[in-house]
Amino acid sequence: MQLDAASRPPAQPPRELIRARGLGGGYGGPSGALAVQGLDFAVNAGARVGLLGPNGGGKTTLFRALLRELPVTRGELQVGARCAVVPQTERSRLDFPVSALDVALMGTLSRLPWWRLPGRADRRAALSALERVGLRDRAKRTFGELSGGQRQRVLVARALVQDASVLLLDEPFSGLDEPSARSLEALFDDLAAEGRALLISTHEVDQARRWDLVLCLNRGQIAFGPPEEVLTREVLERTYGAQVVELPGGGQGVMPAHHGCGEDGHDHGGLAGDHGHGHEHGAHDRR
Repeated sequence: MQLDAASRPPAQPPRELIRARGLGGGYGGPSGALAVQGLDFAVNAGARVGLLGPNGGGKTTLFRALLRELPVTRGELQVGARCAVVPQTERSRLDFPVSALDVALMGTLSRLPWWRLPGRADRRAALSALERVGLRDRAKRTFGELSGGQRQRVLVARALVQDASVLLLDEPFSGLDEPSARSLEALFDDLAAEGRALLISTHEVDQARRWDLVLCLNRGQIAFGPPEEVLTREVLERTYGAQVVELPGGGQGVMPAHHGCGEDGHDHGGLAGDHGHGHEHGAHDRR
């Protein structure tokens, strides 16, 4: 027997994984200056959220707050799932003689006692994660010998080994060629379809237009919502502190007025390993 539409139980709404209300935080403790403040947003399971903002705008601070590495000094932050950082592959050390499997296995270290080495079950989990990102056959290859896109996938596998439902991705497409970027974006779509939430730090406006939601930051929340509503000329100018300019051949670009310091007052590179601070040079919309 088939139920008609009126008789069917209502579809369950997506599970909320992150909720921020008036969130503020910084690097100087409760009495220090806030690196970011006034954040009000929610992220559900399966959402792909682009984070746009200039250097020092608050993206790294938000990531570190989600990881519980920084205290919440204002407002409220609720995180209902494990978070894991996927750093830029360009910031990774490539001269260490470790394999792709070794790097994926590093995802087990956060839950193992300090005295215990990864065992067979951990190895199976790492191999399964590499298979999930399409690199099971590269498990024994040296990490530094892989292509940029493959290295980024290995770092995603490391986060999956941590059983993370929220992936914090620091400019994952930086330095990738177009085929590698398309392949990585397809993987992100699949991970979101499985119910994971992805927060993707980027300075590519046209890229952010393809995600479900966009959070624009400049030491505070400028806008949050669907890209077709958020990515207006006014919002981009407020986000980057500069005018939107037309680019030769079509499209728009936003260039910051100057290069700033990181969110803790210093100039930094990207998230090195699982920690660090982003460094961005502008935003581009190649539409």
